[in-house]
Amino acid sequence: MIEELLPDSVVAVDRHGDDGIEEAPLFPEEAALMVRAVAKRRREFSAVRACARRAMEKLGVPAQPIVSGERGAPQWPDGLIGSMTHCDGYCAAALARATDLASLGIDAEPHATLPDGILESVSLPQEARRLRELAAVRPAVHWDRLLFSAKESVYKAWFPLTRQWLDFSEADIEIRPEPGGGPQGSFRAALLVPGPLVNGRRLTGFDGRWAVRRGLVATSVTVPHA
Repeated sequence: MIEELLPDSVVAVDRHGDDGIEEAPLFPEEAALMVRAVAKRRREFSAVRACARRAMEKLGVPAQPIVSGERGAPQWPDGLIGSMTHCDGYCAAALARATDLASLGIDAEPHATLPDGILESVSLPQEARRLRELAAVRPAVHWDRLLFSAKESVYKAWFPLTRQWLDFSEADIEIRPEPGGGPQGSFRAALLVPGPLVNGRRLTGFDGRWAVRRGLVATSVTVPHA
């Protein structure tokens, strides 16, 4: 599911609940982070790292531990960039060589309405208005959850480039369904704060893609070097 949202330079591996997500072996450095975690958290933590290590193998990189760094961001082996996501019954990892992309972010969420009060805390007035317009035309898509997921992917692509927090209110996301197509499309995130420098060019926004499949909504953002 995630793979179809990413360019060919990215290797993605995912696992669905019906594939039997269960606790996978961890490196000692990773296991140390899970000493006090509940069983559900350990399963998610280990399963998504199993996906990441499979992606490493596809890139010809030996399997290595993936520990959490600043603000919980995964620490990738030298020469790689990547992103991970997990929700109930699903996990995925996407990796690329640092020479191919500057950054990337992925996210997956249950395709369901956000809990009460969450949309108001994560959306700008213009975003909420656009969501209402989309819902009037295509009510089968939970646009509020899609917006939340897109903001998560934007943050995951933003943080490795800046090492700074990005608030939900600091990116204005416009979601664009594919004309006449299924539940999929693209989105544009206009940054409302100064963007990161990538090869001497200051970014003003991020571009992403989205899809709804198998009870999930998935989003991705990739940041090219040029």
